[in-house]
Amino acid sequence: MNIQWYPGHMTKTRRMIADQLRHMDAVCEILDARIPLSSRNPDVGELTAGKPRLVVLNRADQADPAATKRWRSWLEGQGFAVLECSARDGRGTEKFPGAVRALLAEKIAAYEAKGQVGRTLRVMILGIPNVGKSTFINKIARRKAAKAEDRPGVTRSGQWVPIDRGLELLDTPGILWPKFEDQRVGLNLAYTGAVKDEIMDLETLGCHLMAYLAGAYPEALAGAYKLTSIPAREGEEDDVAWGYRLLEAAGRKRGFLISGGEVDTERMAKTLLDEFRGGKLGRFTLELPEDG
Repeated sequence: MNIQWYPGHMTKTRRMIADQLRHMDAVCEILDARIPLSSRNPDVGELTAGKPRLVVLNRADQADPAATKRWRSWLEGQGFAVLECSARDGRGTEKFPGAVRALLAEKIAAYEAKGQVGRTLRVMILGIPNVGKSTFINKIARRKAAKAEDRPGVTRSGQWVPIDRGLELLDTPGILWPKFEDQRVGLNLAYTGAVKDEIMDLETLGCHLMAYLAGAYPEALAGAYKLTSIPAREGEEDDVAWGYRLLEAAGRKRGFLISGGEVDTERMAKTLLDEFRGGKLGRFTLELPEDG
């Protein structure tokens, strides 16, 4: 699948981010803990050069815990401060103000040395579409300060959100990059809802996801769909062909049948994606540090 999605407003957003960065004390990049590599915008490093960065691994409650531990160690090895959280239920978000102040300890001391005690710290929140930025901000602010929906492209302009008397956040629209060089990245972004479903063939996408889960997490997949066993890949069968047979097996168990007793694989694919995105199938991580 050749997945690309770069609406015009993302170019405008990139310019806005570059313009606002000079006013920021630090940058907080929100990543999806299930796809930390794929959800890292490669342009962010260049845009934020020289700014202290905190990386938040959001949706950690939906990711494989052992894999998240490996990702945290890898990111810290790259020189980033790291915070794991689940914005959906708020777990871990309470640590954010302290993590920011620890990251900026030297800058705070320098401000105080100049007599600027209690100076407000300004942090830009960055991330790809639908990674949970607005939900994360709302949990920290303890109110609905940023518009949040479970689909990409909702936030279209920067929003300032005061957290306490000494901390303000700038919520920014989610931006992707013009071209996904590795189509595994495109697939991972599509699985997690960072790319609009309307531009894709969801049945084919479901085949790819089924094939990945069957290879990496066969027991969890079998348990989720009450399969006695995972149908083995046949010979030179590719992911789409194998995934289609898996969709058929799962759809038959769910009773998704149409005329003639055939399985409604399109409905099963949409169900698979909805349940994966909602964390109903288990805790999965789709890539590891060595994959990059």
